[in-house]
Amino acid sequence: MAEKLSDVVDFGYLLIPNFSMLSLSGVLEPLRFANRLAGRELYRWKLLSADDEPVEASNGIPFSPTARLDECGALDTLIVVAGISAREHCHPPILRRLRELAASGLNIGATSVGTLFLAKAGLLDGFRCTIHWENLDGFREEFPSLNVTSELYEIDGKRLTCSGGSAGLDMMMHLIGQRHGQTLASAVAEQCIHPEIRKSTAAQRMSLRMRLDVISPCLINAVECMERHLEDTLGCQQVAEQVGLSLRHLNRLFQDNFNMPPARFYMELRLKRARALLQQTSMPVAEIGIACGFASASHFIRSYRNHFGHTPTVERESQQRRESSRS
Repeated sequence: MAEKLSDVVDFGYLLIPNFSMLSLSGVLEPLRFANRLAGRELYRWKLLSADDEPVEASNGIPFSPTARLDECGALDTLIVVAGISAREHCHPPILRRLRELAASGLNIGATSVGTLFLAKAGLLDGFRCTIHWENLDGFREEFPSLNVTSELYEIDGKRLTCSGGSAGLDMMMHLIGQRHGQTLASAVAEQCIHPEIRKSTAAQRMSLRMRLDVISPCLINAVECMERHLEDTLGCQQVAEQVGLSLRHLNRLFQDNFNMPPARFYMELRLKRARALLQQTSMPVAEIGIACGFASASHFIRSYRNHFGHTPTVERESQQRRESSRS
């Protein structure tokens, strides 16, 4: 049931350079639609930055801030909007200001990789949180004590985190529905051509069947088994036993559908995870190798070079150069 409150709610959106415009739209546009459909001002918003300079989205379009973060004025909720180079902008003054605003009683949130700012500021201890699926493994490795879920969004007390993209629509419609009723939330969804308001528990990613474009349940089960055991790896015989197949049948399924044996497919899954951890965390190379099922650093480095054409260290250095050039 809606709370039936009449006060206008003030949102602030802290724009981090190279933020995703889709993520910003997802958490802002529903408020504009709510105002228009209600025929009165239910929500106000400000675009904030760490300084007075325009902030470029990841597509290169600049946004002029309404105010600086340290002069944001009265707000009810602040949402950090970040993107692929978020880590390069987690500066101490921003984190300190986020802690001050949280201490003052504000709802503090984030969308997409903006969750990283809240974690580094120590604002997620004791709260459920989520982040974009692409960053999920690295985030869990970096913050093992946090309660990190793979949900579409999480609202836990005065913390709200969203996986990004269109998931912001669902989170904001949930908030609109809580405050002003489901009728208005549904009308906003209609305006957004968003025919179903997804629950927070909805999956972030497509099903494996859709992602891999396969129809064999046995093959899907085998890939799921491999994905569950990227660190504590299994042999192909064990994978086959787990899904009720003979090793010969397992080999044929992978060869027919992916044009490679299951061992190679499994290795590529592990190496892709390693690449994400190299790009998204500061974990030592040896620890990343262990987290991806390699018994020794030399085996990891050799396998990585054979697959990607360069070593893990070169991968990380290249990522750091790319992020520096975007900063």
